[in-house]
Amino acid sequence: MTDLPLLNADTIWAILKDTIDDITANRLVCHYLGYDNGTVEPQWLEAYPEPPNFIESRPAVVKLTRSIPPENKQLLKEQLGFGGYTVDELVPRKTRRATMANWLLSYMQQNQIPL
Repeated sequence: MTDLPLLNADTIWAILKDTIDDITANRLVCHYLGYDNGTVEPQWLEAYPEPPNFIESRPAVVKLTRSIPPENKQLLKEQLGFGGYTVDELVPRKTRRATMANWLLSYMQQNQIPL
């Protein structure tokens, strides 16, 4: 989809800093999961025949978290230096956005997309 932002460090930071709206953040993840071009993996299609809303769905974001390889779980910290949110910012919406950002970083790592 040409109207999505480029997959790069600026976009990941925009997700973390909440300067990209939830709809666009969700569309990015769904796009790279393969929903846009029909290449989505069968286990995702079985659980979510339609693209899930990761901001609203705890089960969907848990599945997303589990799909990140263990060696990529700390990419936000390792590659971006993201130290996490403050205690007053720890709300489900922000933590789910952080999971989405980390999944996108993992996707970039696995597909050798430069940061």
